[in-house]
Amino acid sequence: MPEAESAPAAKRATPLRLLTVGGVAPFTATDYPGQLAAVVFVQGCPWRCGYCHNTHLQPRTREGAVSWAKVMSFLARRVGLIDAVVFSGGEPTSDPALANAIGDVRALGFKIGLHSAGTHPRRFERVLPLVDWVGFDVKAPFEDYEQVTRIRESGTFAQRSLEALLSSGIDYECRTTAHPSLLTDADLLKLAHALSSMGVKKHYLQIFRKQGSLDAALNAVGTTGYPSGPTLDEMRRLFPTFDVRRG
Repeated sequence: MPEAESAPAAKRATPLRLLTVGGVAPFTATDYPGQLAAVVFVQGCPWRCGYCHNTHLQPRTREGAVSWAKVMSFLARRVGLIDAVVFSGGEPTSDPALANAIGDVRALGFKIGLHSAGTHPRRFERVLPLVDWVGFDVKAPFEDYEQVTRIRESGTFAQRSLEALLSSGIDYECRTTAHPSLLTDADLLKLAHALSSMGVKKHYLQIFRKQGSLDAALNAVGTTGYPSGPTLDEMRRLFPTFDVRRG
């Protein structure tokens, strides 16, 4: 009597995808308000903002500068020394392994911060329940995003992500990098009114600085007197928490 055929071999498990890390900052007191933190810089960003200070993190590379195993080993040694870990970039949500990485870090007991521009709304929405605070970059009025990001329809993605953030109840701040060649005073006020109508309570204006920027045209334009006093007064009126960051 012939032997019964064996059951089909189980499919080989798909290897766990690991975060592609472009670098790590071991200590910061400014990247997560009120917390001492380390920053994990994720490799890759689909947008090409001229004022970007981390252009080396824009390409989505196959291998990172630091292995995830080494990052976790480092963070394990920081337990008790820092409060939180911030995932920055690049754009953290460009990496499909972000949720797994956040889970690994949360298991060490750290609070989780996220710097994001909302480039990948679905992935952004999936990781929101895993984070404690979000620094959300708003580039321009949503219909005018392409003038900053150089990518069509980027404003649609950003708006959807911001709406998800505001409805989540997670602590956050919105911040906008401002340069007179990209955002006029009228643009800033248009954006401020749009954000206020969405329910944004915390907004910070970050005035462009040349350090790290590779865009010669932007670097050649000064920011003295920008934005005007009346523009800043109007923006302060619109948000319970508002400030200007220079330098």
